[in-house]
Amino acid sequence: MPLKLMTVAHHRNLYVRGTVGGRRIYESTRTSNRKEAEQYLAKRHAELWTEHIYGQRAIVTFRQAVTAYLEAEQRSPATQRYLERLLAYFGDAQLSKITQACVDKACQSILTDAASARATTKIRSVITPLRSVLEFAAIRGWRDRPAFKGPRTQKARTAFLRPEEATRLVRAAAPHLQPLLIFLIGTGCRMSEAMELDWQSVDLKGARCVVWQKQGNERHVDLPPVVIRAMVSLAWREGRVFRPGGQKGASNEAYHDTGRRYGGQIKSGWSYACKRAGLPGTVRRWTPKSARREKEWFVPDITPHGLRHTWASWHYCIHKDIMRLQYDGGWSTVAMVSRYAKLMPDVYRDEIIRWWREGPEGLEWPEGEPSPSGRVSVQNEQAASFPPQEDKTLLLARALLVAQEIIERQYEAIISLERAQK
Repeated sequence: MPLKLMTVAHHRNLYVRGTVGGRRIYESTRTSNRKEAEQYLAKRHAELWTEHIYGQRAIVTFRQAVTAYLEAEQRSPATQRYLERLLAYFGDAQLSKITQACVDKACQSILTDAASARATTKIRSVITPLRSVLEFAAIRGWRDRPAFKGPRTQKARTAFLRPEEATRLVRAAAPHLQPLLIFLIGTGCRMSEAMELDWQSVDLKGARCVVWQKQGNERHVDLPPVVIRAMVSLAWREGRVFRPGGQKGASNEAYHDTGRRYGGQIKSGWSYACKRAGLPGTVRRWTPKSARREKEWFVPDITPHGLRHTWASWHYCIHKDIMRLQYDGGWSTVAMVSRYAKLMPDVYRDEIIRWWREGPEGLEWPEGEPSPSGRVSVQNEQAASFPPQEDKTLLLARALLVAQEIIERQYEAIISLERAQK
């Protein structure tokens, strides 16, 4: 029986009923307007017939794939924002028709100033979220696996500070920023992890705190003596550890929560500190709209994330243990930390140990609560000077990480071989 419109008792909307290619159809048009219902009927008949002849992958649209992708599990706010832009561009385009040319046009249409946009911006904002949705669809048999070529990225220099530069930076920073900078240099935490750190997750006596990585994993971080001293100098013991201060309208409760979508909470303080410390950077000059005076802004070459690079290079300079660096820093693979192995020459080893133990030279420490335990400083001093004895738990964790990386590489090799054979 061919498809036809029909009414159903106690329902305002018209329904479609019939058979296409041996498949029985009985579904609502979601409208009571006959003209709109007839348009729905024609479109649905074409879709069902195409599916019958060519299979389901011929009719699945990008909108349907995105809906299923979002319903499958919780996605980050940033991912949802990127998908909204992609959805506005691709809409109801069939998945099978999204090609390399479509991806290139999407970059040109979605991004502002696409011609001058960085390759990393194109990859992060367009190619990566699009590939994730299409991979999701390919697993479900809705299309072939995507094989897009992204723009070539230039390898950026890994920015880090030497002990003398770190000292100048901390001393040049505003007083409310100094404990935060010392914490970042002494622990290697990401800015978002430091911003979200609560006093409930800090154990000063045990010289350890707990942070949450962007992947949602819990990570235990050891605190060297200089970090403990900086945290003890803080006057509060509840809520967020690091808070804004010295700014107009600052809440003094917590930094602005961006949901880890972007940073910039210490943009002004960071710029001024780097400039006063004599760190390299460029001066941006512009004239705002409806203004006569030209403004200028110092843009440092190093960002706050560079302090994580600094910690990693210092860590390897002291311990010479790439596996321990991966474990302590919370990186997923050894390859991600291998670049830090040659950054810091061995001649700085004693300066780094002294920095993590005593802190920046000439820094005036504000008065706070006394240290919770005199033994903490001794334990951390030894930890900073000498690599600790390996325990069975740490060795097992390292072995598991290596095994996981080997399995992932073998799986990628098998997939590549299967694709080549096809």
